[in-house]
Amino acid sequence: MRVAIYGQTYHEIALDYVVELLDELNKVAAVVYFEQQFLEYLSAIRGIGVFDTYTDSSGLDSSFDMFVSFGGDGTVLRAITYVRDLGIPVVGVNTGRLGFLSTFKKEDVRKVVTEFVSGSYNIVERSLVEVNTNPETDAFGTMNFALNEVTVSRKDTTSMITVETHLNNEYLTSYWADGLIIATPTGSTGYSLSCGGPVIEPTVKSFILTPIAPHNLSARPLVISDGTVIRLKVSGREENHLVSLDSRIATLENGTEIIIKKADFTVKLIEYTSESFLKTLRNKLLWGEDKRN
Repeated sequence: MRVAIYGQTYHEIALDYVVELLDELNKVAAVVYFEQQFLEYLSAIRGIGVFDTYTDSSGLDSSFDMFVSFGGDGTVLRAITYVRDLGIPVVGVNTGRLGFLSTFKKEDVRKVVTEFVSGSYNIVERSLVEVNTNPETDAFGTMNFALNEVTVSRKDTTSMITVETHLNNEYLTSYWADGLIIATPTGSTGYSLSCGGPVIEPTVKSFILTPIAPHNLSARPLVISDGTVIRLKVSGREENHLVSLDSRIATLENGTEIIIKKADFTVKLIEYTSESFLKTLRNKLLWGEDKRN
């Protein structure tokens, strides 16, 4: 069994739970790799032994059985930039508040190993979204994918921007707003949800177009097939606007054509029987927690 471990260097609270995970992995004679900077951070606080390491460019391959992320949903999103298209199943151990991606409670970290070994889990494939621009303005290179969403938004101004939107070469509308979110089903519970978008079950084959604070109140979130090719062009008072892929942000000139489509690979998430998406949805959104019940 080969396991990769990842975490953010400011999550000191994760240390005790990492040690617990290592103890459980040792019982099954697992081969463990740490992200290089995370291992240096943990070693500086407490000596945890010598381990092989990996970086965002080397050390990982498809032979790994599990990738464990310590942190929150943002940490899982960063973990995806390491896994990319390798097909390594990812599980998030939450060291803070309950998340939609990082769902496993830190107090139950040993179960990450025991339930995996017992087969009490499912592998759920999550679709990603991909962004392309012309070569001269390609700001993301090979990291042009996102698990949650792509967002175009205003920059250096309080004025709204206009986002001209085409779907499969057919004109849809020009959103006059602070920006536009193109979310995957996984991202439906993120930024899109905060802007009034619907919750989509993660395996549904769709994208969500959610305008950010649209001036035209009839501009509502729109659910479309994930086979749709989306073409955007932004105009506004400033010369530039922002494009973000999950946590990565770039500046583009207004008028740049942005092509958005489904990525040609998926990310595998480990969904344990005890920590399903629907259970997380109920707990996170407090469904059924009305005092009258």
